[in-house]
Amino acid sequence: MNKTKSGKSANISRRKFIVGSAAAGGGLALGFNLPFGAGPAAAQATAGGITEVNAWVVVKPDDTCVIRVARAEMGQGTHTGLAQLVCEELECDWRKVQIEAITPGQNLARKRVWRDMATGGSRGIRGSHDYVRQGGAAARMMLLQAAANQWNVPVGELTVANGVITHAASGRSTSYGKISTAAARLTPPDAKSIKLKHPRQWKVAGKPMKRLDTAPKVNGTHVYSIDLQLPDMLHAAIKACPVYGGKLKSYDESKIAGRRGVGGVVEVNDATVAVVANTWWRAKSALDALPIVWDEGPNAKQSSATIAAHLAGGLTSGDAFADINDGNAPQAIAGAAKKIEAVYSTPFLSHACMEPMNCTVRITANKAEVWMPSQNAEASLAALSSASGLPLAQCEAYNHGLGGGFGRRGGTQDYVRQAVAIAQRYPGRPVKMVWTREEDQAHDFYRPISQCKLSAGLDPGGNLVGLHIRVSGQSINAWLAPHNIKDGKDVRQLQGFWKAPGDAQIGYTVPNLMTEYAMRNTHVPVGPWRGVNVNQNAVYLECFMDEVARAAGKDPLQFRRALMQNHPKHLAVLNAVAEKGDWGKPLPAGVHRGIAQFMGYGSYIAAVAEVSVSSKGEVKVHRMVLATNCGHAVNPATIAAQVEGSVAYGFDSLQNEISIRNGRAVELNFDTYQPARLYQLPRIETVIVPTYDFWGGVGEPTICVTAPAVLNAIHAATGKPVRTLPIKNHGLKLV
Repeated sequence: MNKTKSGKSANISRRKFIVGSAAAGGGLALGFNLPFGAGPAAAQATAGGITEVNAWVVVKPDDTCVIRVARAEMGQGTHTGLAQLVCEELECDWRKVQIEAITPGQNLARKRVWRDMATGGSRGIRGSHDYVRQGGAAARMMLLQAAANQWNVPVGELTVANGVITHAASGRSTSYGKISTAAARLTPPDAKSIKLKHPRQWKVAGKPMKRLDTAPKVNGTHVYSIDLQLPDMLHAAIKACPVYGGKLKSYDESKIAGRRGVGGVVEVNDATVAVVANTWWRAKSALDALPIVWDEGPNAKQSSATIAAHLAGGLTSGDAFADINDGNAPQAIAGAAKKIEAVYSTPFLSHACMEPMNCTVRITANKAEVWMPSQNAEASLAALSSASGLPLAQCEAYNHGLGGGFGRRGGTQDYVRQAVAIAQRYPGRPVKMVWTREEDQAHDFYRPISQCKLSAGLDPGGNLVGLHIRVSGQSINAWLAPHNIKDGKDVRQLQGFWKAPGDAQIGYTVPNLMTEYAMRNTHVPVGPWRGVNVNQNAVYLECFMDEVARAAGKDPLQFRRALMQNHPKHLAVLNAVAEKGDWGKPLPAGVHRGIAQFMGYGSYIAAVAEVSVSSKGEVKVHRMVLATNCGHAVNPATIAAQVEGSVAYGFDSLQNEISIRNGRAVELNFDTYQPARLYQLPRIETVIVPTYDFWGGVGEPTICVTAPAVLNAIHAATGKPVRTLPIKNHGLKLV
């Protein structure tokens, strides 16, 4: 066997290129801060009269404005939202806007003028709104100045609308397409001289514009990475040791020798083997027939039960650290008139992307190329360079629209390194590697498993005097980004329980409050999962708050309101969803409501669910109302679509789990791991309550209130809290 350990190339200059790319949505930080037209292509007219005004704006002779974007598109509408922001400042005609994705090689060659290319943590727009708007405004200023120079008039006398520049005093007008070449020759304005519009002045941004990427996805012309076809292409199927941490011991290639179209077996790394053929099905069939012996190692003894016991120990251990320790919560609870205690748990979850992991790589003596679906194209480029041994300047990555990402295709880049290792055996030929659904499920970086013990104390009047939260569970940072753990403390796992405002602040004021985390890692790989830790933590806190409200004999909404007076934005979305969700109004017989609120990714969110539960345990969610304050609402239609998608993903978390038996995942396909079906989804109503004073995320936050709102409604319907997920383990199922 010829061993190839991908991703182990020790090249310091290339490794310094990556800063935190293993973390969720991790970007690259080279420290460049360049003007809007930076780079060799600036101020140059391209072929066919198409002109680059600056890095963000290319103008065609027919006045079409091509807006360049660096973020990934995985169905969340980021490309359209970014184009709206640029168009707003550019003052071009939205009907003539097109989008163009740039490559990380282009970005690097131009000293990262497009900056961070990562798309994760609901940062696609909130993390780049300022400089993309400045790019649009700078291009507008250059176009106006070019017209003023041509007409020899003060630029202040010109106006522009829909890409048409007008000088009212002389009656002259021109279009962006006619003036763009002259504009491209000008020096870009200083960023300090650019004044951006206030969002309340928006005409294109802030409006429910149709997605720019809808038509090619509907008519089938959009090419996903898994659809890619290149001349002389080979295909690879891949299989890794089913037990995490296990190794490849041996295989017998002679057993598949002579199979039609099969090119050979490649040992990808010390735990993975692939078969290459002239079609993927031939590669997959040969791989299934290949006798493989695995060294499963000691982790083969692990199971869901042993992992649960490991986590349970963290609920009472002495090695937890306190992130919030206001007053003395244990003492206040011990002396309270009434005490409430509960232990909750949430399982491993798969990303279940509809497009399984795949990657195409072509390597020659002096060039390495990768075609992939990636949430972080720069990390893909870095992985290509590191695994191939070629310098970054000789590498390029071509990102495609993602058939699902949800955090899986961010910093890990395992599929890129695998494809590189295979392609190195076939120099000059593109090799497309595609995982099976089973491989995709078996070798995910799952949502972390965790348990949470919550204790509360009430005074004789039913007022909350103490709250103690301890989370015990696996750390994403310990697996992917240990440099982010400071002094052995990983606050990331307490996301949503943070005291500091701004991203994931706890929304309640309690006289005595303690939040703790006990790190309990397992052999199972974990990573960011859409919504990451706010999903679990919202279930823990919001379901427990309903239990405490019941113990206090108070309405769950009123109980929460009393604790939120110092958190006006949390309270505002709670009130908005309660009003729109008809809280307190009569419901049909057998239908009950549940409510939840939380904060994540810089946004404030709340939900109301209307649910019935049959005698057979059939859970029907009839209606959900979700409210969000994301500060600035760039595209209300996209926000509503993201909220609706959040409900579907939240339902996934209610009914699924990845369980572990003999050290490996059990649920390997959609017969046992079932994403939410359309028939299960309720009527969904979105309430947007922007306050226009901050930039919050949209893609992930509302997921975290979906599950607890439904669970609280189930509690109201049955009189019993559901403290462990999935609900199928309690004889319940979504219908």
